[in-house]
Amino acid sequence: MAQLVRAPHSHCGGQRSESSIAHIHIRKIYMPTLDLKSQLHTLINLQAIDTEIYILKAEKEAKPKELQAIEDAFEAKKQQLAGLEKSSLDLQKQRKDKELELASKEEAIKKLQTQLYQLKTNKEYQAMLQQINDAKADGSVIEDKILELFNQVDQAKAEIDKEKQRLQEEEKVVNEQKAKVEQRIKEMDERIAQLDGQRQQVFPSIDTKILAQYDRILANRDGLAIVSVKDNSCLGCNMYVPPQVINLIKMYERVITCEICNRILYINEDD
Repeated sequence: MAQLVRAPHSHCGGQRSESSIAHIHIRKIYMPTLDLKSQLHTLINLQAIDTEIYILKAEKEAKPKELQAIEDAFEAKKQQLAGLEKSSLDLQKQRKDKELELASKEEAIKKLQTQLYQLKTNKEYQAMLQQINDAKADGSVIEDKILELFNQVDQAKAEIDKEKQRLQEEEKVVNEQKAKVEQRIKEMDERIAQLDGQRQQVFPSIDTKILAQYDRILANRDGLAIVSVKDNSCLGCNMYVPPQVINLIKMYERVITCEICNRILYINEDD
């Protein structure tokens, strides 16, 4: 609060002189100017802290998705292994089915061969013999298929063994990646706590109303509450700032906000 300086009485009936009145007017404007300028400077420092907090929190919020992506990629590889194992089991089942089919075919051939010598006519004998030969040909085809399935099962097992080895190595990499992400989360939590402590230290030097306004804008404008004006542009939304608004900012009589994005505006005197 600016203090009023009592002017000395003049010789004319005790009324104040014009120079004294001017002096009082200057003091009433000058003190708030210094105070608001200091407040804005403190807000700029606070914004630097909050910007880092905002970036860290955004990164932290993305970490669960990063972890999930790592786990999903590993799970997909596990499913790929499961698919290979299922294919191997299917091949083994097909082989067993063919082996049963071959055994049935061989049993049928034995029965036909037993019946062959019981036939009385040459015609019946030749017909039975043809049936036996056909059954043997079918059995030969089944045997070839069994051998093919054996090879496919062996290849599948070899591929499964390789995939298991790759998966074990991949699991080590995944665990390392997850550990790095979790360590980064821990580091961010520690840094955010440190920055929050710095924020608490800054609060007492800021007017409560200005701080409330700042926090409200901060929450609604993606962590950016105070920005400078450069080349007649708000660096928060890049919209044009009229000269009369810039003059109001330079007067430091009250907090000036952008008409478009509502962020607090200041002039960087270094520019």
